[in-house]
Amino acid sequence: MLIPLALVASLLTSTPELTVPGAEHQVVARLDDLTTAGTARTGHTDPADWAGLHSAATVNPTGVPGIQIDGYFPDTSTTNATHGWNHDAQFVIRLPDDWNGGLVVSGTPGNREQYANDYTISDWVLSKGYAFAATDKGNVGVNFHEDGRRPGDAIAEWNDRVTQLTVAAKAVVRQRYGAKPRRTFAAGISNGGYLVRWQLENRGWLYDGGVDWEGTLWRVKGDNLLSFLPPALKAYPDEAGVRAAGFAAGSEFLWPFHRQYYWELTQQLYQKELDPSYRGTAADYDYAERRPYEAVAKIALTGRITKPLITIHGTLDTLLPISRDSDVYADMVGPHRPFRYYRVEGGNHLDSLVDVYPDRLKPMLPVFGNAFEELEGWVS
Repeated sequence: MLIPLALVASLLTSTPELTVPGAEHQVVARLDDLTTAGTARTGHTDPADWAGLHSAATVNPTGVPGIQIDGYFPDTSTTNATHGWNHDAQFVIRLPDDWNGGLVVSGTPGNREQYANDYTISDWVLSKGYAFAATDKGNVGVNFHEDGRRPGDAIAEWNDRVTQLTVAAKAVVRQRYGAKPRRTFAAGISNGGYLVRWQLENRGWLYDGGVDWEGTLWRVKGDNLLSFLPPALKAYPDEAGVRAAGFAAGSEFLWPFHRQYYWELTQQLYQKELDPSYRGTAADYDYAERRPYEAVAKIALTGRITKPLITIHGTLDTLLPISRDSDVYADMVGPHRPFRYYRVEGGNHLDSLVDVYPDRLKPMLPVFGNAFEELEGWVS
């Protein structure tokens, strides 16, 4: 259980006067270690948020002192119960004492809360001297689709919350260090990778570049998870049928796990958000026939990025198959925009399964680190 942050803050040394613009509530604390090695002890992260995203063999950097700000922006939904706040639009901002002049902003994968990137992204960039900020995207959990007045509104809010946090975090960085960030990067996994793509397409002036780790692809017409998951569900366990839906040959050993835990649940959650009037089974959903185009248009990607973007995607991704996602997005971006794309042989959607199949899967986290360092060099 997380320690109430108000209590934790009261036990720590005094902190500078910092105000997050637009925040309805905030708690500022000075910490001896902003990485998960320290925050897991002090209640400034929640290990349940980042469970299952990395291999157990991962060794992270530690020992980054600085300031953490937790809080939330005004919002009407209450699905995020972290710290007992029962309030969505929660955020975390971390400000290392030894700052390198940069800022990394992230939205969470899946429908997780604001600490979901702590082990996979925050620890790594903090150790390099970056300030870090993350948002819960404004609605969390399996009932996220109940937020918003119209289909598509809940996901559209995700993009607004990342923009909101980026603007606010830049202002906090200036308060803390007396200078605005020299470089601002977006980074994210899965749904968080989608947010990187969208931000660089639509809010590029806020960033200097981004790393998209197997981002979710949304298009009004063409490939998206509502068009490839139902055929896979309908065909399973027929290998030819599942491969025809886009899942890679050689990934068959991963299908039972993903069929049990991810395919149907994922399809149902996003169908409820984008096409809530549908009453059939997940396997029978026909995107081309249902045509939830108005809702998907609110969140659709175009490929028209305006700042440098590096996309990484595993060839054995068994939730968002590479042939129906990042291969397609790379074609959408085309050869004339600032884009680099790496297909990671043996990479899956989640690194936790590397522990189960160490001889068959390659962890994606080290590839992300390499991509981030490549982005640094590219931008500078």
